[in-house]
Amino acid sequence: MSRDSMPPVALLLGSLLAVTALLALPGRAEAAGGPDRYNVELVGHSDLKGAGKGGEGLALGEFGSKRILFLAHESGPQCFSSIDVSNPARPVVLAQVPVEADFIRCNSLGLSGQTLVVARQSEKVAQPHGGITVYDVSDPANPKLLSYMDLTGPHSRGTHYLTFTDGRYAYLSTGTKDFVPRDPLDDQMLLIVDLQDPAAPHEIGRWWLPGTKDGDLASPPPRVSPFNSGFRLHTPLVPAERTDRLYAGWIDGGIVVLDISDRTRPREISRISWQSLHQGFMHTVVPLLDRGLLIASQESTKEGCEDWPMRITVVDVHDERRPYPLSYLPPPANFAALCKGGGRFGAHNISMNHMPNATRVLKNTVVTAQFAGGLRIYSIRDPRAPEEIGWFAPPVSGNKGGAIQMNDLIVGRDGLIYANDRFTGGLYILKYTGKVPLD
Repeated sequence: MSRDSMPPVALLLGSLLAVTALLALPGRAEAAGGPDRYNVELVGHSDLKGAGKGGEGLALGEFGSKRILFLAHESGPQCFSSIDVSNPARPVVLAQVPVEADFIRCNSLGLSGQTLVVARQSEKVAQPHGGITVYDVSDPANPKLLSYMDLTGPHSRGTHYLTFTDGRYAYLSTGTKDFVPRDPLDDQMLLIVDLQDPAAPHEIGRWWLPGTKDGDLASPPPRVSPFNSGFRLHTPLVPAERTDRLYAGWIDGGIVVLDISDRTRPREISRISWQSLHQGFMHTVVPLLDRGLLIASQESTKEGCEDWPMRITVVDVHDERRPYPLSYLPPPANFAALCKGGGRFGAHNISMNHMPNATRVLKNTVVTAQFAGGLRIYSIRDPRAPEEIGWFAPPVSGNKGGAIQMNDLIVGRDGLIYANDRFTGGLYILKYTGKVPLD
């Protein structure tokens, strides 16, 4: 934790004790046979032509009279799908682009206009095909490859995650040919890529957590125990209303706020992590700057809640140099049953507000994908007392234990929610029906 961004210890410990006490209350754990949905109805569904394996890359675009959803697959045989969702009750898969090898996963993508950028990560370092590919998707049924940026190397698995929304810059969580981490788990940093010419993407800037690169003068950060997930970047997010700031989930490095007014030389403003509490895997950080808040989601990576607590935190960032936690989104009433139901349960992806021309910008609501917890919706009108207002978590017979493993979501401007299952469940198109606005 950076000294200039350390929250008051008493406040942090008090928040943790409050949540621990909440989980211990009688009646918090209910039978698994409770309702699998509340204030959410199913509008449409696709099994993605049997491909399943929804990743954590969803993007919406308007192409003439059609609305198209691009979906990255968590692993092969498919890399990404383009889906016509103009009629949300009957989504139609238009195209599927396969991976080059069984050790490649695409997992993440970004869309701006008619340009689609897709991540490619290998299973091991030094394998081929890692990096990004750029496509012309002016005809969504026939994606046309424009370029490939090779980011393989002796210490690189390529690109795990990216964001690309402004037509110019892509922000990557990636290794490179020349990046040598001190610890193999710290192998992915921030790389800023200029895509003004989509046929010739090129690096313009990079940043890594000091102490994680071989040769750094800074000392290496202390590792999180017992689950050491590494000090590397997961999600880089640049809000449309503040393009000189980047908000990052740096896995065990926590929440990182960077000044990118000069994209060739990103500069740290603040960092806050849970590592002193032996908690890590900070995944996504979404800024709600007009409210002075960040919504920060960790990722559960262990089955059966072995790595609990992995939660979603509301963070006060009125002073961006000193962020501090205000509250946690509350656990479901059937928390214990979800832990035992099969697969993972806990925080993962959240609504990101990163495509304001195509998606609804939510300021008072957080929509989340929580693996066995399905899709869950919270009101944060009172940021100190978040309230759950809806969920959708039906069984999926093809998954382990029959439990859904909701992996990612995106909220359209019309309020429809597009969410995908990590394994066999496919794509769900959902409508929130509660009285509290989805805003």
